[in-house]
Amino acid sequence: MIERVKSAMVGLGAGWVLVLMLVLSVVSLAIMLERFWLYWSLRDDVPSLMRDLGRLLRGGDLDGARRRLEASPSAEAAVVIAGIVEAGMGAEAAEEAMAGASALQRLKLEKRLAFLGTLGNNAPFIGLLGTVIGIVGAFDELGKAKNASMTAAAQVAPEQVMNNISEALVATAIGLVVAIPAVAAFNAFQRVVRATLANTEALSHVLLAHLKATGQSSTDVESAIDTAAQKADRPSKSGAKTGGRGDKDKEADDN
Repeated sequence: MIERVKSAMVGLGAGWVLVLMLVLSVVSLAIMLERFWLYWSLRDDVPSLMRDLGRLLRGGDLDGARRRLEASPSAEAAVVIAGIVEAGMGAEAAEEAMAGASALQRLKLEKRLAFLGTLGNNAPFIGLLGTVIGIVGAFDELGKAKNASMTAAAQVAPEQVMNNISEALVATAIGLVVAIPAVAAFNAFQRVVRATLANTEALSHVLLAHLKATGQSSTDVESAIDTAAQKADRPSKSGAKTGGRGDKDKEADDN
């Protein structure tokens, strides 16, 4: 069994590992460029957006706030727009809508990042596999040369052994070359995603604070109106009772 596996490894060589690493590196580079372009297209001045949103909400211009957010290409603005759409249903409905929109934006931002993380973690091991195959091939050539004549061993063994060892070292180097940029890009993109989600949460709280404050003020106004109405009813009832007693006294005096 071991001889069969060794024969298969030596027969295939480490060349297929190099081809695989080359394909993975091209795919990794394409994902890096696509993610970079996406994050670049979604960039915006979030602090300025937050100031404008707070100013418009304090002025009661909910339509103006929505137009300001729609003019922004950022993922943060897309989440808060979902809350403004449901603002008429109350703060809780707006919060749930923004939570759903935030989850969708997170999936959009993290798309294909798992490939970069997996490749960064496993590319060195794939290169190590090529190294092992190359070393096995080198020892196999040494074994063949040992069984041959001394003249043939002196001519064949060094060349074949060096070729296999060089393939092994190249496979290790290619694995590292593919893994290092993938890990660096994965970590950088994860920081962008975390920053975007943090900005989204901060921007969402601006809208929720306005909706909750507006809802509380409306409740207080309605309560004050009900209290005033109750107070206005009390004198009329008491006057009716007093007027009834006065009528009875007048009848008694007439008799």
